[in-house]
Amino acid sequence: MISRAEFKEIRNNGVWHQNTSLVQILGLCPLLAVTSNMVNGVMLSLATILVMAIANVAVAALRNLIPHEIRIPVFILIVAALVTVVDLVFNAQFHELYQVLGIFIPLIVTNCIVLARVEAFANRNPPLQAAFDGVFMGVGMLWTLALLGGLREFIAGGTLFAGIDMVIPALRPWQILPEDYPGFLLAILPPGAFIVLGCLIAWKNWVEARAAARRSRGQPATTLSNLAGGA
Repeated sequence: MISRAEFKEIRNNGVWHQNTSLVQILGLCPLLAVTSNMVNGVMLSLATILVMAIANVAVAALRNLIPHEIRIPVFILIVAALVTVVDLVFNAQFHELYQVLGIFIPLIVTNCIVLARVEAFANRNPPLQAAFDGVFMGVGMLWTLALLGGLREFIAGGTLFAGIDMVIPALRPWQILPEDYPGFLLAILPPGAFIVLGCLIAWKNWVEARAAARRSRGQPATTLSNLAGGA
């Protein structure tokens, strides 16, 4: 079983305190490459969450049976098997999106986020805790990629949810700015991804600094993690 305090710690670490994209700065290749819009970032994050959760449970359940000397190859084999299944499902169910995401779905096998959590957490904890760690680390990646992709998409073209029809054919992108909006090409290019990511990291650091200042004055801090902790 898992205590409430332990659950909150795992949740807050994954979503905020140890956010893989804004704090650990892991998995930058897919983070910057696929977030040209929100839909791409969300779908890749969902695939990563599924792989991380199941891989963490598998490794945690088998951790006492895996020889220490060959643990990394075994971890990679487990992750690769799961990624193969996810890759085939995407190809079958979301073929157009699968072609857009391209190599980045198979590259989940070598994603630093997945291997880092398998080695650092799942290999040292029971399956239930490992499952929650995989899910919430993935959720931290999910909201970061969704926000990054949404900001880049909005600045570049004035839209949100571009490509949603590749996931749900009945839906269409949301045109927020006028259709004659000229766009801002830099936002959708790789340099724009670095700039927007840097702004998000700076925003998180500002929120943390403000919360620390409030705590030092004895005032309640209203950070994302505190709001999550009160839920």
